[in-house]
Amino acid sequence: MKKSRALALIIISSFMFATSGIFVRLLGPYGFTSIQMTAMRGIVSAITLTVFLLLTNRKSLKISFKGILLFILSGAFMFLAAFFYYTAMGYTTIATAVVLMYAAPIYVLLYSVLFLKEKLTPMKIAAVIVMLVGMALVSGIAGGMEFNFWGVFFAVLAGVAYAGYNIVAKLEMKHGYDPMTAMTYCYITMGLVAGSCADIPNMVELIGQSPLTLIPLILGIGLLTCAIPYLLYTVSLKVVPAGTACVLALIEPMAAIIYSVVFFNEPLTVPLVVGVVLILSAVFMISRIKE
Repeated sequence: MKKSRALALIIISSFMFATSGIFVRLLGPYGFTSIQMTAMRGIVSAITLTVFLLLTNRKSLKISFKGILLFILSGAFMFLAAFFYYTAMGYTTIATAVVLMYAAPIYVLLYSVLFLKEKLTPMKIAAVIVMLVGMALVSGIAGGMEFNFWGVFFAVLAGVAYAGYNIVAKLEMKHGYDPMTAMTYCYITMGLVAGSCADIPNMVELIGQSPLTLIPLILGIGLLTCAIPYLLYTVSLKVVPAGTACVLALIEPMAAIIYSVVFFNEPLTVPLVVGVVLILSAVFMISRIKE
């Protein structure tokens, strides 16, 4: 694969990952809860990725007992991240929810400094300060925007949970597990946990009221927001350096904000724009530190 094509696939995957808010906004009015939408995403993604590996590389599905424990932990964090993220969208704007969740690298940085005894360098301190100012503007604490406590609370929890997933994912990579294997088992766990809490009979009843509309949306929240873009992203990493891919992934929150403005007429205020720029700048700074 040519590098230009790989870069294009990463950009496409970022725009696809960003569609979560669209599906949440479309499914919500039909009566589906955040936990049910989390189950949809987990189950559809788990089935898709499992079938893909069965057809392309069955051996990668073999794992050790230690691997099972790591995958259960990563799946639990991914479940919490999606659940809190979808819940946040019920209280606040898509833009606020996605940007605050995208602050996850800051939480990983703080965890590494506090518990893994990594050095707190001037660059890290600057990144934290820039991130905090950006979060204050995006959340509405500063800048005159409307502040919704529960929306901000759940969005921050989503970021913390996603940071936990990232930390476990690093442990999985250190143990030599293929990223596709790790993600497949992660979503299997997520689907099982969310499905056990989602009141499946109620979901079936809701789907039965408008199946021609809801079945495509349910497939979409699993395929378009997760399984397909993840496959594109993973394939591209064989050609594109991880650092470059991380920088291109910054497109995702920007795309989510564009969707929220275009499709749902959410306000695009100056404090929000400044806050988004600051948060993404901090994430970029952290990505440079890692390299």
